Amino acid sequence: MAKGDGCSKLNRELSVGEVAERSGLAVSTLHFYESKGLIKSWRTGGNQRRYARDVLRRVSIIKVAQRTGIPLAEIKAALDTLPDGRTPNKKDWTRLSARWHEELDARIEQLTRLRDSLDGCIGCGCLSMKSCPLRNPGDRAAELGSGAWYLEEVRRKS
Repeated sequence: MAKGDGCSKLNRELSVGEVAERSGLAVSTLHFYESKGLIKSWRTGGNQRRYARDVLRRVSIIKVAQRTGIPLAEIKAALDTLPDGRTPNKKDWTRLSARWHEELDARIEQLTRLRDSLDGCIGCGCLSMKSCPLRNPGDRAAELGSGAWYLEEVRRKS
C-alpha cells in the first residue's frame, strides 16, 4: 500500500455496515439513531448511506449515556447544544455529562431507597394499603391515586 493510500483510507467516509461493525451496534440501531437526529449521514450517487468517521465517537457517547439510563431525547438535547452539530470532544463531554450528574444522583438515591425497602413490605402505601400506620396512616395515599407514590416520591396534582 502506498503512503498516500493509507492517509486517504484514514480520512474516508464509512458505510453503515462499517459503522455497525466498529461500534458493535446493529445497522437498524444506527438507522434509528439517525431517524431521531442523533447522528447524520449522506447518500452516495448509488443511494448508499455514508458517515463521517467521527460518527464513531458520537455513537460511543450515545451508548455510554444510554447505559447510565439517560433517555435518548435528553442525549439528543445535549448533543444539539454543540456548535454545528459537531462530535463532542473531551471538554464537551465534561460539560454534557455534568448536565446529567444531578439526575443520576437522584436515580441512585431512588434505587437505594427501593432496594432498602424491598424486604420489609411492598412499599408501605405504594398500593394505598390501609395496613401501614407508619407510612400511610388513615390511607392518605388513596388521595394521590394508584401507583408507587412513596418509592418514586412523585406527587400528582388532582
